[in-house]
Amino acid sequence: MMRSDGYVDHSRYGRRRSRRRPVVATFVALAATAGIGYWAYEALVADDDGDDPQVAAATGQLDKFLSAWAAGDAGRAARLTDTPRNAESLITSVMTNLEPSRTRISSGTGKRETEGEVEIPFTVRMTLSGAGDYQWHSKAQVVRKDGSWTVEFHTPLIHPDMVPGQTLALKSRERAEILDRNGKELQSASLVGAVDPKTGKGVSGLQARYDKQLTGGGGAARSVVVVERESGRIVKRLTGTGDTAGKAVRTTIDPEVQEAAAAALDGVKKNAALVAIDPGTGDVLAAANVPSGMNRALEGRYPPGSTFKVVTSAALLEQGMKPSDKADCPKFAYVDGQRFENQDQFTLPAGSTFEDAFAHSCNTFFVGARGKLSDAALHDTAEAFGIGGSWDAGTVTYDGSVPVATSDNDKAAATIGQARTQASPLVMASIAATVKEGAFKQPVLVPDAVKKRHEAAARLPAGVVSGLREMMRATVTDGAGWALKDLPGRPHAKTGTAEFGSDSPPRTHAWMIGYQGDRELAWSVLLEDGGSGGSDAGPIAAAFLKKLG
Repeated sequence: MMRSDGYVDHSRYGRRRSRRRPVVATFVALAATAGIGYWAYEALVADDDGDDPQVAAATGQLDKFLSAWAAGDAGRAARLTDTPRNAESLITSVMTNLEPSRTRISSGTGKRETEGEVEIPFTVRMTLSGAGDYQWHSKAQVVRKDGSWTVEFHTPLIHPDMVPGQTLALKSRERAEILDRNGKELQSASLVGAVDPKTGKGVSGLQARYDKQLTGGGGAARSVVVVERESGRIVKRLTGTGDTAGKAVRTTIDPEVQEAAAAALDGVKKNAALVAIDPGTGDVLAAANVPSGMNRALEGRYPPGSTFKVVTSAALLEQGMKPSDKADCPKFAYVDGQRFENQDQFTLPAGSTFEDAFAHSCNTFFVGARGKLSDAALHDTAEAFGIGGSWDAGTVTYDGSVPVATSDNDKAAATIGQARTQASPLVMASIAATVKEGAFKQPVLVPDAVKKRHEAAARLPAGVVSGLREMMRATVTDGAGWALKDLPGRPHAKTGTAEFGSDSPPRTHAWMIGYQGDRELAWSVLLEDGGSGGSDAGPIAAAFLKKLG
């Protein structure tokens, strides 16, 4: 049975009589039975016709019928008619489909047609969720049979635009589609979002952000329609007939890349996200989430852990370091009594280089190198990757934060993507894309809605870019990015294991970011509370790239 929301109101036609009987006003909340929801109603009983006892008696009987109908008591209303089964069925259908939050029905001035037959007009007013106030006029024939008055029931009595076999319902306004880059309907629940079935309004994702565009602008979200009871086919629109058509929202999502991202996350038990972008344009090619509710891919805020060492390395390269420079990687590093260590307390052998420390993600080397950097160095270098600006992507995004260091400990933790450093998977994919492209291109999801893209305050020097590319490739061939080692396309990567919370030992998010050397594709994988970047996020990234071929 079709469901909807509604409100009924009956207004009074002008009276010719001076003698009036009291108006009856009732508000009732009834528990749902037999498919009928909760009804709040006000039944206003009209004046008697003091000049004609037959009109007065017939009007009294109709008022009982209208009062029961307004209360949502279809059975009681039906028993006051000549065909109770048909009456109960149709009233139940109408009230269930419209689900009025308020109903008022009022009778007007009756007129005797013949002896024992009175015609009485009445007005129904309803307040309907998503459709507002709706009213209509009808009329009833009340006849005297075997000494008592009864309401003659027929379908047009309930609404004059209906014929037998039809009922009233609510229909959400036709919404235009949200499209991928190929003009097909976008297949991504976390990006598309949801529409409230009761109000017809977008409540999350792109459905909420572009609700007016998708529905054609102003007006009620739902309209009242006449439908066939058996098929549900719309026969006639009673409201909203002048609404303008909605306009589709086109995104940059590549359906092939989106499908590969979703497949890579299929079966993952932790909260996870995978983002892919085009480094040359900034177009967001995929944004997948599990579970699909929160769009953590674009809006999540997390410590990036060692994936942030791409930015730290850029700052060190700008200070004159080279990938081949000697780099010590001890088990521990101490800063004002705070101990930093490598994952599983590993060390690198004597003679290891900056490139080795990057590829194997040696925390103690980066913490130890903090003296080469000013308190603002990481903040300033992050700006070359677009972090610190406000991104106009056509959707809600979290664009990262790298504060200026306030202490030596703060700076030490920031070099390895901890402390107050935060980023979204989108930001981290953009960092990889910036290395691939050699310059920051702000990510965009809905190009037509973008007014001004954020431009980085500075551009990375060519020597810095080439050094980062070399080290990100070494991460795959010789380091923690081993999960991608045998894949085609010359993948470049950086792993990350980011500590969070206050547990001891601390819990960790698993990260991997990277780009393909042979195509315009950069990506980021996040596995919340997921363990290690190389061991846990790496296989997800590998599955994604394998799916793309």
